[in-house]
Amino acid sequence: MRNAPVSEKKSPVGVFVGLATLDVIHRITKPPAVNEKITSTAQFVAAGGPAANAAVTFAALGGDAILVTALGDDPVADLIRAELHAHGVGVVDAATGTTRAVPVSSVSVVDSTGERSVVSLDAVNSDAAPPADIDDLVAAADVVLVDGHHPLIARAASERAAARGSTLVVDAGRWKPVMADIVAHATDMVCSNDFRMPGTGSSGATAAALLAGGAGTVVTTHGAEPVEWWSAGESGRVPVPPVVAVDTLGAGDAFHGAYAYFSTQSGRGVAERVERSAAVAALRCSVIGPRAWLSELPVPQSRKRER
Repeated sequence: MRNAPVSEKKSPVGVFVGLATLDVIHRITKPPAVNEKITSTAQFVAAGGPAANAAVTFAALGGDAILVTALGDDPVADLIRAELHAHGVGVVDAATGTTRAVPVSSVSVVDSTGERSVVSLDAVNSDAAPPADIDDLVAAADVVLVDGHHPLIARAASERAAARGSTLVVDAGRWKPVMADIVAHATDMVCSNDFRMPGTGSSGATAAALLAGGAGTVVTTHGAEPVEWWSAGESGRVPVPPVVAVDTLGAGDAFHGAYAYFSTQSGRGVAERVERSAAVAALRCSVIGPRAWLSELPVPQSRKRER
């Protein structure tokens, strides 16, 4: 008797709307003084930005990730596209011929602490319009994440996700004006401890305001301290795995990408999603470099076969 064929589970599809940058990263022993030139101990070049890094994490965990951003035909844009494609992220470029220059981030990471400093342009005031196929992209997605950059695209994707009853994760690293239009559509607001709703003075007050504004679930990260969450009248705190932090660049983005991925897994409650996402972010902090840590993630068997 022949064994029945094993059915392979379809990979979840995630659409990530927001910023893509080119990150030029230097590891340093200490920050330079005014007018001082120093030599870095290592350097890296990679695509960056909240939505882009979250998409890379989602893809590394086994999802099909699509980044909707605005790049154009600048040579820097080609570098970003190539690096994202190399990590399994599809790119939908909403740029037109007159789109502003692609942001380049200058990043310093201190060897002894893993703490990072970033100088960059962003896309909070971008006028890039939604791509013509935004409806189809959202319709095919199991989860949509927006970071508040490229606001016209973020607003359109959020509205369409809400209309379809889709999971909408908002990366709330800092308040951006478009978030006033997005909060009511969000199923999950994933916030940093520094994120504040206008008129609030603490992360707890911000969480209460977000829930009152229509968000279904609010999660707040606190670095190495426990993650707090509120959802459906319940709340909790989830410890973060202890690690020696050697590189914190993109740790929040990794949390968001993982949270988006685990939100597509049926039967996982908020606490479990947070716990697993915190483990991914902790792993990110424990490995030097923007991408080396991805090789230490568990890869689904289906993806191993593909490779």
